[in-house]
Amino acid sequence: MDHTLVIVESPTKAKTIRKFLPSNYEVLASMGHVRDLPKGAAEIPASVKKEKWSRIGVNTTEDFEPLYIVPKEKKKVVKDLKNALKDATQLLLATDEDREGESISWHLMQILKPKIPTRRMVFHEITKKAINKALDETREIDMELVQAQETRRILDRLFGYELSPLLWKKVAPRLSAGRVQSVSVRLLVKKERERRAFKKASYWGLKASLLKDNISFESKLFSLDDQKISNGSDFDEKTGNLKKGNKSLILTEDRAKSLLKNLSKEKWKVLKVEKKPTIRKPVPPFTTSTLQQEANRKLRLSARETMRCAQGLYEKGFITYMRTDSVHLSEQAIRAARECVNSKYGKEYLSSSARQFNSNARNAQEAHEAIRPAGEVFKTPNDTDLSGRDLSLYELIWKRTVASQMAEAKLTMINAEIEVGEGLFKSSGKSIDFAGFFRAYVEGSDDPSASLEQQEVILPDLTQGSVLEVDSKEATYHETKSPARYTEAALVKVLEKEGIGRPSTYASIIGTIVDRGYANISSNSLSPTFTAFAVTALLEEHFPDLVDTTFTAKMESSLDEISSGNLEWLPYLETFYKGKNGLEVKVQKTEGDIDGKAYRQVDFDDLPCVVRIGSNGPWLEGVKIDESGNEIQAKGNLPMDITPGDLDKKKVDQILSGPSDLGTDPKTGEQVFLRFGPYGPYVQLGNTEEDKAKPRRASLPKELKTDDLTLLEALELLSLPKLLGEHPEGGIVEADRGRFGPYIKWIKNEDESENRSLKKEDDVFKVDLKRALEILAMPKLGRGGQEVIKDFGKPKELKDKIQILNGRYGLYIKCGKTNVSLPKDTDLEKFTLDNALVLLEEKMKDKKSSGFKKNKVISKKTSKNKKSKK
Repeated sequence: MDHTLVIVESPTKAKTIRKFLPSNYEVLASMGHVRDLPKGAAEIPASVKKEKWSRIGVNTTEDFEPLYIVPKEKKKVVKDLKNALKDATQLLLATDEDREGESISWHLMQILKPKIPTRRMVFHEITKKAINKALDETREIDMELVQAQETRRILDRLFGYELSPLLWKKVAPRLSAGRVQSVSVRLLVKKERERRAFKKASYWGLKASLLKDNISFESKLFSLDDQKISNGSDFDEKTGNLKKGNKSLILTEDRAKSLLKNLSKEKWKVLKVEKKPTIRKPVPPFTTSTLQQEANRKLRLSARETMRCAQGLYEKGFITYMRTDSVHLSEQAIRAARECVNSKYGKEYLSSSARQFNSNARNAQEAHEAIRPAGEVFKTPNDTDLSGRDLSLYELIWKRTVASQMAEAKLTMINAEIEVGEGLFKSSGKSIDFAGFFRAYVEGSDDPSASLEQQEVILPDLTQGSVLEVDSKEATYHETKSPARYTEAALVKVLEKEGIGRPSTYASIIGTIVDRGYANISSNSLSPTFTAFAVTALLEEHFPDLVDTTFTAKMESSLDEISSGNLEWLPYLETFYKGKNGLEVKVQKTEGDIDGKAYRQVDFDDLPCVVRIGSNGPWLEGVKIDESGNEIQAKGNLPMDITPGDLDKKKVDQILSGPSDLGTDPKTGEQVFLRFGPYGPYVQLGNTEEDKAKPRRASLPKELKTDDLTLLEALELLSLPKLLGEHPEGGIVEADRGRFGPYIKWIKNEDESENRSLKKEDDVFKVDLKRALEILAMPKLGRGGQEVIKDFGKPKELKDKIQILNGRYGLYIKCGKTNVSLPKDTDLEKFTLDNALVLLEEKMKDKKSSGFKKNKVISKKTSKNKKSKK
């Protein structure tokens, strides 16, 4: 009997596709790439280790031939695939339909060397119809796509492996450079420089609440004696003055308050009313980039989280392929979307004809179809078994797709001018005459229904010449705001607009920027670090073209030309790497000229200090005034939460001045100090002396500002941990603050304790034993919010505790960063620590970094278990 082997990338995809295939089809997962360029010296084969090019993994002397190896953790996968291939009569390579997927299929061919008929199978959604169609339309591997992917991989390797070692030598270890990564970091740094250069401007205005027919509405002063009143957009961000040529009037506080008095005697009369009908058309369905942007705005998901979640939805058959630049919808998708509109919202909300969209993205490619719900009939979010983020993201995709086939929204924009004395006030209103697609989807808003109400600004029926009542009026103070930092959504938008990189790689790029210490994410904004400033300064001075957005976009276009067969890949790589101004030549010429010391510091023109970059992070160096009034050199730890844009003279003085004396503790008679460490400000009781025990310390929570800190607040923090009493089952109960906020701790004995986070409504300083016991009685949750079913504690010689948690996909063992799924039929009552250790050992045995192999406790226990099993 014929036996067909189908290879996909992931177990989830394998599980979904299996149910649509005949019984004589076997589906296995390659677990992503089965081979790649070596990641370190340990992976380089001994036969080429002495070659100069081997550290790069690309033979730059022989037509840039890549050195591919099968990583240690993939050897078992390859072995299993080869064994499965022995019984097969046909091989289908069903990896994803993009360049990456094509490349994985090619690598599989190179490793497996099948002697049976082998075809490429592609589909953009995992439904029965799509799989059957793909089975009928198999093809050969597209070598142009493979070549484009290989060229991209080689180019990125050359870029990173030439520049990264330079950064290690000249700035700090463990840094990295990347073709798109370094440009992205520079964008963040440029924005932060703008924030530092920003000069605040202040101005006043007048605001009134007016009444007509018992309807209240707001009006703002627009001009005085025909001279426009200035607002935020009139000021130059670099000078704080009015922009060149701007003749608007800056209203001062005195003038504003004087004007307010004078207006009390005047009549408020409607001078002019304008009504302008307008329409809003729905936005196109999602591409990879717009999905990342909107999920970041609406769901607060990072680009990486969005892609991980979308990958899962695709592999389970809920959405079409999630890596695409196309906004095109198939006829099947348009029919399904229009049916959803008709059944859920009614015929009047359906667009008069099917709506199709065109992509405006630069270098748009891989244009199969937009991201949309899978199938001929779209499952409504309520009809799925999804939950959490999966449900939220699917609902977002469903709404956007359905809205694309809905009627335009019809609005009326209303502008009214109101004359009062020498002043002219303006009011704006908006009414939604027909909601159209707003019923399903409003960009940037979670709740379309609530958004409709928020969008409408109701004005009464105003007519020219009518006199209005004044409900209230006030003078208002305003300050201009510094340029906002990039959110992930904003950065993705800029990268796509400039044609830098591919949208499918943005998630991993932003993740790398954060992982490598170039940026921190705070309040959904990307804040560049001092290390990012140092690295960007070096690259801008010595390799300006490599971090130039235009140059990088041209490079991206060249890679696209290679994929379409319009550009030869080898001459392109030769020129980029070995040409007259090639990367290899530049690095060799420039390395000796770069003064590392100069780039291991960040200078600020407006600050009396420098920030030094060290292997353990940045610190501050400058001058302070001693007790005699003399300037002396001083150093200070730079808290990680202080960004380059926020460092000002006040913070510098605080850090360099050393401990601030807050007062004396009445109980001990010791001084209480405010100090700054690498992890932020903290309070300390007493001085640090060599012959004394380490003084008591407590970190400041984010909500407490150093400028406003009082002695009482400092003593309250130092009072933690606070003993609440004895636990009925033995041991003591304490309240304390930790890295992740306030919590309750039950200390059972010397070796065993249990923690629970305090709820928002609880105060760590006021919580009592009764409330603490209530919190301890609640199910224990892991950091991700999963319920802890069983806690084995921390075995000796292990850094992390071992727990069984109940996650979204069932029970699993967690030890540090290692997770192992448990079978559904596991008997938890009989499941012991030894059983957990065996499973963890099996999971970690192929990992080079594993601490389990070196652990004597685990080795003994696992060997004992293995003997009993035998």
